[in-house]
Amino acid sequence: MIEVDVALSRGDFDLNVSFASSAGVTALFGPSGSGKSTLIDLIAGLARADRGRIVVGGRVLADSGKGIFLSTRKRRVGLVFQDAMLFPHLNVRQNLRFGAFFAPRGARRLPMGEVVDKLGIGALMDRRPIDLSGGERQRVGVARALLAAPDILLMDEPFASLDVARRRKAMGLVEMTRDQFAIPIVLVSHQIEEVMRLAGQVVMIERGKVREVGAPEAIFASARPENPSERFGVGSSLTCTASDFDAHYGLTRLHHPSGEIFAAGKVAAPGATTRIYVKAVDVALARRPPLETSIRTVLKGRIIRVAGGDGALALALLELAGGEQLYASLTRMAADELRLAPGVEVFALVKAVALDEREMAAG
Repeated sequence: MIEVDVALSRGDFDLNVSFASSAGVTALFGPSGSGKSTLIDLIAGLARADRGRIVVGGRVLADSGKGIFLSTRKRRVGLVFQDAMLFPHLNVRQNLRFGAFFAPRGARRLPMGEVVDKLGIGALMDRRPIDLSGGERQRVGVARALLAAPDILLMDEPFASLDVARRRKAMGLVEMTRDQFAIPIVLVSHQIEEVMRLAGQVVMIERGKVREVGAPEAIFASARPENPSERFGVGSSLTCTASDFDAHYGLTRLHHPSGEIFAAGKVAAPGATTRIYVKAVDVALARRPPLETSIRTVLKGRIIRVAGGDGALALALLELAGGEQLYASLTRMAADELRLAPGVEVFALVKAVALDEREMAAG
């Protein structure tokens, strides 16, 4: 459990944030300049709030009312920033050992060999930071933080410089840390798919204040008809089971109670559970199953509600067979012509090329 209630004023910027989370990964999400990185600094002890209290796992890290302010070292935090902040005079192996040196005795540690292998840094061990690319430095920074066996891991856009393949492996390592070692993680990210995969709770921050706190599916699926441009941030997460991989066409067939979903590439082994993120703008609706169409994925469901007001755009929420929900963005004209209303049976069409196979998470 992490509890944060802090206030800070710096020039013309005011931060006033309060939230509590018991999720394995808590994501801080919002526009640039909203205060997410400042909040990370406050939790880490790199900055001091004007007023506030920070508690991690029942341990008080800061309490202005009681005069408590633990140093960064005593807070046992693992830090991963956009700049990996490696020691330039040490090679990669020595940087990792430095992280492991601060792991308390008896703490549950990740094996160094496993961390090195999953992050793909085995060939870098004798290099110095100046000889590493930005992505390589970031991977080493993640590894060093994990090897310190922290009580909490603070990650400020840790995967921004990684290529897609390394990013997927790094996210897998974060999931393992979250699931096997119960280390709470606070993650700053601008990637919705990344947050949907990793986070159990999202804290949406705007202009230094908390706008919303909740599950990723609820936060990113909020319909706001008064601001139609927000449709690009609306989406749904669906849980599927991998059926088979068609080597000839390079497609994976995923089973969902509402229908078969096709994704490019080999995204999961047969029988494995995987989650996919479907953007509302990538979903089309039909009243009948379509004939002779290029779209392979057709999911059966019923309309729960349609939001849109008097503007040009509408957002439909569907309940799919099996109980999961799916959002579809469409014009208000189309919604009227299709006579969409609560209870109406519809078919959701999703292009396979719209699903980003690189972001799919195997469970």
